[in-house]
Amino acid sequence: MSHSSVLLPFIPTRPEQAAPFAAFTQWRNSRMLWQGQGLLGEQHQVYAHLAGLGLGVPFGLGVSLMPFRHPLQAAVEARSLAAASGHPVVAGFGPGALSLQQAMLGAPYKSPLTAAREYLTLVRGLLDGHRLDQRGEYFSFTGSLPPLPTPRIELGLGVLRPGMARLAGEVADVAITWLTPPAYLRERLLPAIRSGAERAGRRAPRVVAIVPAALADPDRDVVEVLLAGSSAHLQAPHYRDMLRQAGVPVGPGSLADLARGLIEADGFVTGAPRDAAARLDAYRDAGVDEVVINTTGVCQKYGPRTALGDLEALFAELGDD
Repeated sequence: MSHSSVLLPFIPTRPEQAAPFAAFTQWRNSRMLWQGQGLLGEQHQVYAHLAGLGLGVPFGLGVSLMPFRHPLQAAVEARSLAAASGHPVVAGFGPGALSLQQAMLGAPYKSPLTAAREYLTLVRGLLDGHRLDQRGEYFSFTGSLPPLPTPRIELGLGVLRPGMARLAGEVADVAITWLTPPAYLRERLLPAIRSGAERAGRRAPRVVAIVPAALADPDRDVVEVLLAGSSAHLQAPHYRDMLRQAGVPVGPGSLADLARGLIEADGFVTGAPRDAAARLDAYRDAGVDEVVINTTGVCQKYGPRTALGDLEALFAELGDD
């Protein structure tokens, strides 16, 4: 079964600014409202405010960056959000860029895979009510959390390349991708996820692809729209390496050239509503369980009302199973 979801396409400075997207999620029966890491409005607080407004929906955090919070705090926040909203939560985590790790920790993780394994192991154990005594290279904790009944909380891991995909197969409930073209998902990431799950003797996690999208319009330059929403990612070394592995030309050319290559690989979805919906369906055909439509570029260029218009046109064409 495959589903469509919505990414909140901006970081709100006041939580009520996110209300139209939560209402859209309810009205259009989107599976979840997702939000990336930001430094203006903190993710959990924005979502808790929406729940307090009566706009509680299943919430996805895609992803929170590990250097910002200890696994104990991460588990407390995920439980608190699920309890406050009354809905399931996907608590997704990732190590972030090396530059962020350096800024936060004084040095990057020598092994991001080891750090992520330790982190998710602790969060999972705490959410499951276990008493823990973990002495890790990066994350340690002794103790437990008091019981708190909540709706389902799934642990997610941000995945760009096969190594992290295999780890997601071993320890995560959800593998969360960003800017990954469908062919790369089908040929590289999905097999790695399944391999990790087989090695751990467990069921493979479901796969969530967060996909930038913008409808074609004579007055829009879709390359400019893509760059408005994704230029920081396209400049980050770990994203560029992923795109290189996906066959997108990554060279000394301009960001606009890289954006055009991503569009050609359907890592950015555009076209008339029916054509764009068909391109989103390519992710489902690749094996993705949930496609999260990311209209950040549209929102940055034309505002949230236009972004909602694109979402409405796309949802009208999409037929979820």
